[in-house]
Amino acid sequence: MLISDQRIDGGKSFDWGRTSEDYARFRDIYPEAFYRKITDRGLCVKGQRVLDIGTGTGVLPRNMYRFGAKWTGTDISPEQIDAARRLSAAAGMEVQYSAIPTEELDFPEGSFDVITACQCFWYFDHRKVMPMLHSFLGPDGRLVLLYMAWLPYEDEIAGASEEIVLRYSPEWSGAGETRHSIDIPEVAYDYFDLESHEEYDLYVPFTRESWQGRMKACRGVGASLSGEELASWEREHWRMLSERAPESFNILHYAAIAVLRKK
Repeated sequence: MLISDQRIDGGKSFDWGRTSEDYARFRDIYPEAFYRKITDRGLCVKGQRVLDIGTGTGVLPRNMYRFGAKWTGTDISPEQIDAARRLSAAAGMEVQYSAIPTEELDFPEGSFDVITACQCFWYFDHRKVMPMLHSFLGPDGRLVLLYMAWLPYEDEIAGASEEIVLRYSPEWSGAGETRHSIDIPEVAYDYFDLESHEEYDLYVPFTRESWQGRMKACRGVGASLSGEELASWEREHWRMLSERAPESFNILHYAAIAVLRKK
């Protein structure tokens, strides 16, 4: 599904379905500490019903399934949902998935105890979505926002990779990350109270191949470049890695979590 949003990449169109294969292989990278920041707050655990919006290939439900919650995942991209279903089934996990935009979700009031949005919250129409999420949650329900990004000004390889992406996608708004708390739109406070937030650093291990795949699976590359542009980007990025990166290395990231309680 082709998406265009003036808030993102200067309005350049992208389609996550084009990168679902690489997304499934190379974007399941969150360290254990990332998930423990959620469960340590008593969230997404046994006895809870969890809706993961913008689930992509089901990274969050699949990695947190072991904690015992009952998961539902939704995403705008049919290809991403196909991958999520395939990977979950292969692991023997019972997760309900639907390919549908978040703005079109329709669940009965109080269907969930927790709603998660990992690496996707800025894509939504918040004025439409926030009252919906409030309705979907039961009493004392929580909305959990999650994010992780590399730090290009502090990590040499990440910075070099971003420079190459920006030559092909100059308006890519995923570049230039620094540490900050998750941005929460004002309309959210009409329906939720901010319960807690935390920002922390993580080192994420990669090989040349997996970092190549991780970068290819980002919005500014695999989801938006033409076939010819993508082939050229792959050659240039691999040449950089061959010259500047060891076979295995860590990339410095920061992660953030914000927990909002239903009013």
